[in-house]
Amino acid sequence: MTIERVCVYASSSNTIDPIYKEAAAELGKLLAQNNKTVVYGGGSVGLMGECARAVHAHGGKVTGVITDKLVDLELAYKEADELIVTSTMSERKQIMAEKADAFVALPGGLGTLEEIIEVLVLKQLWYHEKACIFLNTGNIYASLFRFFDDLEKAAFSPASQRRFYTICDTPQEVMACLNNYAPGPAHDRWF
Repeated sequence: MTIERVCVYASSSNTIDPIYKEAAAELGKLLAQNNKTVVYGGGSVGLMGECARAVHAHGGKVTGVITDKLVDLELAYKEADELIVTSTMSERKQIMAEKADAFVALPGGLGTLEEIIEVLVLKQLWYHEKACIFLNTGNIYASLFRFFDDLEKAAFSPASQRRFYTICDTPQEVMACLNNYAPGPAHDRWF
């Protein structure tokens, strides 16, 4: 499976530790150097903006998908090669998912979590077989993965669902995963 377009979910906060900004910029650089178009939430702020600017700084292409409300708040990355403006968040997420060959969740808040969880659910329900990757910079997602373990222990989630996502600690690991990704076998029913 050739991955050409990577959807990146990421924080819109500018008040986070530089370690996260550096990882977002490094991932953007690597995606551009590996000829991957970035599809993302269209923002100019936070890790979204860091990644998009790094993609452009290294000759890559960026497709932003943003709601009209966020454009009105002047949060759009107007330098995007393609900027799609939607009226709802649901439409925004659907377009991002349709345009992507893979998904990468950088550190982020509720929006980032909601986006990556939605594509994991779609994978669980056999709507796609695309790569879903967490960039676990600074081990930020450790408690989330412990929660996934708790769901498994309580029989809410089978162990087979661990195959739906990959955990990477560095942008370099993310690139290796994207470049070597092959969809796994169909998973069993959980019900």
